[in-house]
Amino acid sequence: MPLKMRFNQIKLIVCFLAIMFSPAISFGADNRQLFEKANALYAKNQYKQAADIYNEILKAGYQSAALYFNLGNAHYKQGEVPEAILYYEKAHRLAPGDDDINFNIRLANSKTVDKIDEVPEFFLSRWWNGFILSFSADKLATTAIIFMLIGSAFLIWYFFAIAGGVKKFAFFSSVVFFFVAIGAVVIATSQLSYFDNNKQGIVFTPSVNVKTSPADAVSTAFVLHEGTKVNVLGSNGGGWLKIKLANGNEGWIKAADVKEI
Repeated sequence: MPLKMRFNQIKLIVCFLAIMFSPAISFGADNRQLFEKANALYAKNQYKQAADIYNEILKAGYQSAALYFNLGNAHYKQGEVPEAILYYEKAHRLAPGDDDINFNIRLANSKTVDKIDEVPEFFLSRWWNGFILSFSADKLATTAIIFMLIGSAFLIWYFFAIAGGVKKFAFFSSVVFFFVAIGAVVIATSQLSYFDNNKQGIVFTPSVNVKTSPADAVSTAFVLHEGTKVNVLGSNGGGWLKIKLANGNEGWIKAADVKEI
């Protein structure tokens, strides 16, 4: 599986950040070196060592789609399918439109025991969700910042311009750039709202009895196996999660059996 080689896509206002936040920049440089070291270990088939370094970067507080994707690959190569799916899904949340990530999710899911058919979604909801999830968080942030800066530049030009034609051009140009920047923010907000309203988790226990209510003594609704993705509807506060599958089946599972994405 190919690794993601871009550690951080946002390269805007680097000079400003270097002056104002030099400690953060050096911290980022250290993480970049670790990231490249982990990639080199992965290329040498040293997957566990690579995964350990990727995790070290995560513990330092950094996260990106590329980091989660590569960590998922390292686990997949070790035959650790639930871990691979978990990190692929984390990468998907940061770059939902990435073809490599989506392909690897499908590939890893093909290795799981449970094959669950999804309930068809209303076509307008499917279209809207597909649209907002076709952009990555990095690209949306980059677009919003760049177009906001350009729009601000045109607005300043408008205030200082003398010729009427130039003022008109600068004003309408600033409106266009601001409109695109606001559009990027709206899409990013919709993306965050989508994931907030669709909390999910991956089953990590080899075999789990999903209960009809949050208690061990009640009957079993169905059985799930490791690697299966579930929608988390809520918690009873006593160590149980209410879950729902893509096919609509619902039940209760112990929180210890699931790792939330």
